Amino acid sequence: MHTMEQSPQRYSAPFVVIAAVFATTLVVSNIIAVKLVGIGGLTITAAIVVFPISYIFGDILTEVYGYAAARRVIWLGFACNLLAVIAIQAAQVLPAASFWADNQEAYTTILGATPRLLAASFIAYLFGEFVNSFVLAKLKIVTAGRWLWLRTISSTLIGQGVDTVIFATLAFVGTMSGGDLGRTIVTQWIAKSMYEAAATPLTYVVVDYLKRLEGIDTYDRETNFNPLSV
Repeated sequence: MHTMEQSPQRYSAPFVVIAAVFATTLVVSNIIAVKLVGIGGLTITAAIVVFPISYIFGDILTEVYGYAAARRVIWLGFACNLLAVIAIQAAQVLPAASFWADNQEAYTTILGATPRLLAASFIAYLFGEFVNSFVLAKLKIVTAGRWLWLRTISSTLIGQGVDTVIFATLAFVGTMSGGDLGRTIVTQWIAKSMYEAAATPLTYVVVDYLKRLEGIDTYDRETNFNPLSV
């Protein structure tokens, strides 16, 4: 009788957990972003609750496992987000039950994002996350692995800046004045960056724990940084 050897585990349990949380934050962010929140006279989307977490976990992935691993998870997050959007849009066009028909308009209002907003979200996500990971990986080499706080905050400032500018421009240009658009971009960028800065102590704890647990500390000296090289 022939026996089949079990395939070796390719990814560790902590890596899978981080990837799962990363993808979940993206899907949830897309769903709750439709709600606009007013805080201290500023208007931001409810996605501020979880979306910055994707950058925090992106930093952790790049710092511990390297850019190549982060690249796989970024594309995984994109695929999960796309699947969620397709499912939500498919549910929207399905005929509503007669006793539920009055809720169809509410469903469309909350979950029926326009193609323009979805395209802006997807494009901004890819550019922002890849820039964030690239900057962090390069800074790690330049700083010889020191000053994690400086590297995570710097990469987030740049990555979130790219993300916010692309999304707001593609989603709202032509629908609001240049001044309002500029204020929206700056407000979102500052809020997301402050979120990352506040989470720095937790990032240190998680990174130190994973490096000890996994026994790795990746430097991307020979890495191919092409985002399409999966």
